Amino acid sequence: MLAIVAPGQGAQTPGFLTPWLEVPGFADRLAAWSDVAGLDLIAYGTTAGADEIRDTAVAQPLLVAAALASAEALGVTPGLLAGHSVGEFAAAALSGALTAEQALALVRERAQAMAKAAAVTETGMTAVLGGVEADVLAAVERHGLTPANINGAGQIVAGGTLEQLAAFKDDAPARARLIPLSVAGAFHTAHMAPAVAHLREAAASVTPADPAVRLLSNADGQTVTDGADLVERLVGQVSSPVRWDLCMTAMAELGVTAIIELLPGGTLTGLAKRGLRGVPTVALKTPDDLDAARELIK
Repeated sequence: MLAIVAPGQGAQTPGFLTPWLEVPGFADRLAAWSDVAGLDLIAYGTTAGADEIRDTAVAQPLLVAAALASAEALGVTPGLLAGHSVGEFAAAALSGALTAEQALALVRERAQAMAKAAAVTETGMTAVLGGVEADVLAAVERHGLTPANINGAGQIVAGGTLEQLAAFKDDAPARARLIPLSVAGAFHTAHMAPAVAHLREAAASVTPADPAVRLLSNADGQTVTDGADLVERLVGQVSSPVRWDLCMTAMAELGVTAIIELLPGGTLTGLAKRGLRGVPTVALKTPDDLDAARELIK
């Protein structure tokens, strides 16, 4: 079974869209979606600097548009879809539950609301690599932090105030490495609660279809079969932890035999190499990777 997965915030790098503009139809698609997103997606994906695309209001629509456009270039229907954090909106669109335009319109509202929520209190996120999971989670709780991403493969991301994260750094779990993340706030924590209400209001005008392709939820790794349930999960996800570990567990149980990560790929295939050992992967980073992806599918 082929799984196609879409990355989340932090996967973007300056200029990552530049080589893709040579792919027929790619630039036209991004230009059309720029109107929906209210952003010049081509400029942000080619000439903008790291600080500009770090902005939550920019990064989220940019990532979803990039994932959708690269999926269109690949032209393959998978057996399973999943997306990490905002990448779940791309997965929802590819499943047929939302149109690309609906997904990008909701992501625009999500991103702006999360950026506004992040400005209320100085918050951030720290990746914890290694250590004993129980010890890591205990330390996260001890410092009042939230395990915002439980990614599996020995990776947990803690979110909270900068003061809490500083104390956590001084009391790091044994045999664990801490890496502060370049993000604008503590996503998938209670600090994002104001954004949930805003997104729920925006989502009320959307009538989703039921997914036509098996779609895994970040909330619990379960298959989502109902469109209304999916939208509610997408809304609640804003302030709830991402359980990518459970998504990978579900992939193993469902018999996934290959994984392609959409543009800008690398993060989720990296986790798969450790959490789903033996399953071949391809990450779409440049158009040259399309041939490798198609070869993997064969």
